[in-house]
Amino acid sequence: MKFDAIAPGVYPELIYPEYKSTLRRGPVQSALRIVAPVPTTQNIAPSPRILLPHDMDLTAHGEGEPLGEKIVVTGRVLDEDGKPVRDSLLEVWQCNAAGRYRHKRDQHNAPLDPNFNGWGKMMTDDEGRYRFVTIKPGPYPWGNHDKAWRPAHIHFSLFGNVYAQRLVTQMYFPSDPLFDYDPIFQSIPDLAARQRLISRFSLEHTVSDQMLGYEFDIVLRGRDATPTGI
Repeated sequence: MKFDAIAPGVYPELIYPEYKSTLRRGPVQSALRIVAPVPTTQNIAPSPRILLPHDMDLTAHGEGEPLGEKIVVTGRVLDEDGKPVRDSLLEVWQCNAAGRYRHKRDQHNAPLDPNFNGWGKMMTDDEGRYRFVTIKPGPYPWGNHDKAWRPAHIHFSLFGNVYAQRLVTQMYFPSDPLFDYDPIFQSIPDLAARQRLISRFSLEHTVSDQMLGYEFDIVLRGRDATPTGI
């Protein structure tokens, strides 16, 4: 049985006053439903050839080890029926351990790490599982108000296996004290849906004394869908 309907409160409002920039960029008119059966049913088939060396290890992009806490992130990508989404492209990007992105628009007074770019990509396997190695990102100020700091997070872009499953979201870390003060996280009305954005510490996926493991499952569409990030 399919659960295509999205439960109320899973997706954030496009205009959320506490997230001030949505007042300027959020659409004020209702979205139009477009009937486009071909784009929503044809499979996406990216080739593994698009993967570059070290795309799944964000700590291996420089001449040495990046600064910060090395971690491994893994999980499964599932459809609305709980079935694995196989051979699907997944992209990630994040700031470094000091809370700064390698991007010209990020002028936060924190150091760049010459050994950390902060982006990668991978394909899901036959069980819908992905895995990558990275550095735990730091929190950073973002100007929404005088004391606005974003919780540590990693951005995810998923293509599913049909176009209607496209999702851009964020993964957070357990027990972050900034959750209650972050309007992006709080813009998702449903508490249970917000919790689906928080990864789980995993001793199983922890690698010896090298790096802690975190698990983050993602559901594309349906009753238990992972919320989008705005």
